[in-house]
Amino acid sequence: MKFFLTSLISVFLFCGTVSSKDSNSQQARQLFDQTYDMVFGDQGCTLHYDVNIIGIYKTAGTIWYKGKKSKFVESRHSSWNNGMYDFRVDHKKKTVSLFHANSTKKDKYAGKFTFNRDDYNYSMEDSNEGLVINLDARRSVKGIKHAKAIIDKKTHAPKSLKLKVLWFWTTVRISQFKSGGISDDEFKFPASQFKTFQFYDKRDEN
Repeated sequence: MKFFLTSLISVFLFCGTVSSKDSNSQQARQLFDQTYDMVFGDQGCTLHYDVNIIGIYKTAGTIWYKGKKSKFVESRHSSWNNGMYDFRVDHKKKTVSLFHANSTKKDKYAGKFTFNRDDYNYSMEDSNEGLVINLDARRSVKGIKHAKAIIDKKTHAPKSLKLKVLWFWTTVRISQFKSGGISDDEFKFPASQFKTFQFYDKRDEN
């Protein structure tokens, strides 16, 4: 569920000044990078999320990030990714599936939400909710075509994210955000809690 984005360094004019459009783009990229690093940086973070994919799929949970490590807990599914392996739990089916950390087979939406910050043009605007950072994909970019990230005006913490993939929009509401102070122990799979679950080793499925 890595739903945080950014891109494009502004162009300076020959006279050495920056146009208002380029200044806006530069500031938007800088703010997005700052927020992105608050989420995905080595210090780690945690946040609560509510996801709505065009009204047909809704979910909510809590997620933790720290570098390449991640963890999320929802009512139906949970995951512990220690940077090498990803343990996926289905609480309803009572199963645990083990994948390599970077496997695309573990999540059917993973391929649709690929993201590279340098693939986008940036702009920003003010709103009652916060600062809105707009990301527009360059030509030939696949996956996320457009995004709107709303961040807090003072702390620059993320508040919500709206992504457009193909023809549909996905909305992510963010709350209880905390950056830093995340222990590596958070990402260790608690095997003892799932002794009665069926285990599937899917590391050969690339």
